Amino acid sequence: MAQAELSRRALLGRGAALGFFMGTTSLAGAALADTAAAPAAGQVVAPQPQPFDFDILSAMMEANAKGTSPAPQPLPDFLAKLTYDEYKMIQFAPDRARWAGPGMDWHLVPFHVGWLFKEPVLVYEVADGKAQPMPFTTSDFEYRNQLSAKVPHDFTLPGVAGVKLYYPLNRPDVFDEVISFVGASYFRALGRDNLYGLSARGLAINTGLSTAEEFPKFTAFWMERPAPGQTSVTAYAALDSESVTGAYRFVITPGAETVVEVTARLFFRAAVEELGVAPLTSMFLFSDVNRERFDDYRNQVHDSDGLLIERASGDVLWRALNNPLQLASSYFSEAQPKRFGLMQRERTFAAYEDAEAHYERRPSVVVEPVGDWGQGSIRLVEIPSNLETHDNIVAYWVPARPVAPGDKIELSYRMHWGMLDQPADGDLAYVLATREGIGGPAGLETPPDSRKFVVDFKGGLLARVPTDSEDVKPVLTVTNGKADIVTLHKIDGQDVWRLVMDISSEPGAVVELSAHVAGYGKKLSEVWMSQWVRS
Repeated sequence: MAQAELSRRALLGRGAALGFFMGTTSLAGAALADTAAAPAAGQVVAPQPQPFDFDILSAMMEANAKGTSPAPQPLPDFLAKLTYDEYKMIQFAPDRARWAGPGMDWHLVPFHVGWLFKEPVLVYEVADGKAQPMPFTTSDFEYRNQLSAKVPHDFTLPGVAGVKLYYPLNRPDVFDEVISFVGASYFRALGRDNLYGLSARGLAINTGLSTAEEFPKFTAFWMERPAPGQTSVTAYAALDSESVTGAYRFVITPGAETVVEVTARLFFRAAVEELGVAPLTSMFLFSDVNRERFDDYRNQVHDSDGLLIERASGDVLWRALNNPLQLASSYFSEAQPKRFGLMQRERTFAAYEDAEAHYERRPSVVVEPVGDWGQGSIRLVEIPSNLETHDNIVAYWVPARPVAPGDKIELSYRMHWGMLDQPADGDLAYVLATREGIGGPAGLETPPDSRKFVVDFKGGLLARVPTDSEDVKPVLTVTNGKADIVTLHKIDGQDVWRLVMDISSEPGAVVELSAHVAGYGKKLSEVWMSQWVRS
């Protein structure tokens, strides 16, 4: 991953503008608590807009990295003591959305601070290259039932929990939520006809290691006011944690696939054991690979069902997700991958039969690196879970070079959020489904050490190969186990080829499986991968 080439003239030669943002808040070491919040008495004078751009923000965060991460200011009692039930009584007033007006295609709405969100996030508006605070007051929200008596009237909030943006994504007459930023550095977006599912983060640090995980936070946002009719919007964010500060730029373009272009400039205070770039967080409870562990009327429950990796060579890897009995971690060594992401490929309602959650409408997300990321690996973490409310899947890029104090890194990538359906005319057959069950022939006593894996490959050039062809063969690799039976055949009347494998191993073995279909001197399918921990 390339080091940032950040010009000292660009970053440090703007002292007047930089001073406007620095030293007046504990949220990022560079906020405006004294100007964003009105004093208890006296006339409030609005601060003058100050120059702002990505370089100014980067300089601010580089300067902050020379100190420690500041402690947040305590919230007023009525905010700090909000309970879950009280928080649910708070609703933003629809007519108070920022940027709403004739000809405007974007609306900005805040998340209320309090309950779980006890560290206020500041919001600024950027227009014509200048920024000023975007304050919110209790008059912007509706406080229902008994809560209204506890809330002071027209009180300027010390910040918000995050922000979300609305755009006419699905219909020209309805503003739909397109993207939200709330909680640490979490954000998530929607393509057309999607419902919220998996999330992304600005950065992951020491996830699933013996040391405690660190959760960097977006402490302030600068939202660039869109012009009437503008179809993209730009947001900037300050990131802060014990080990790192960062300046982020997000260019958001909604559509059937909503594209979020991310640029991050990172400044490290301390060494990091494992850095996770472009992290994705999802949920996988059960499917046909582990259905027997869940007594549920639904056939499948997951926001994502596989990790996709497209290599620079053109090979495509599909790692079927699982919900293991113990923490599982897999690393896929890659040099400059074309893309990777967590996918939801099963798109039929019948696969889930959930009329409330509608898992068939959860977005897939693909990360497309921009520029030279160099050597590294893609890590997949699978965490045991018994509840669909827990996100138990994490995937991200790990750079090969360790991070040291004082390091500066710049990286860019595009995120594609949407259905991301498989192209019908692609050359490679894709993994349509993965199923597991007890091994051995049906109707006979089951071998105690055997497990059956069934993989369906659909489409591509393979779909046009005749059923009786002997020119296509399965290519299988088994680590820490052996293949007892392997068969490949085309399902009658379909463009699907089925690979069936009976795999055996010793108790306690972690078995890694890899398989694809080859013929005519080339790969004809994606490379299917799975992990089986033999009990």
